[in-house]
Amino acid sequence: MSITNPRKAELIAEYGKDGQDSGSAAVQVAILTERIINLTEHMKTHKKDFGSRRGLLTMVGRRRHLLDYIRRRDEQSYKDLIAKLGLRR
Repeated sequence: MSITNPRKAELIAEYGKDGQDSGSAAVQVAILTERIINLTEHMKTHKKDFGSRRGLLTMVGRRRHLLDYIRRRDEQSYKDLIAKLGLRR
């Protein structure tokens, strides 16, 4: 359900400003998106796992908050990020 360290390093390298930039909002959104995708697959087979469902909803809310922050700061980088991640809205 969580992502592996090599995959996280790939996301940091792809969305960060440099190889060590794990704290920027774009990197956090990319990591959360990967975790949400993995947990969504888990929820398809384990429909009554309400603890995981709560965690999934928490992650979705956190990602939404970070995306709103990016949108307030720079509209174009927001549009580029959601297009790159394949998110709607």
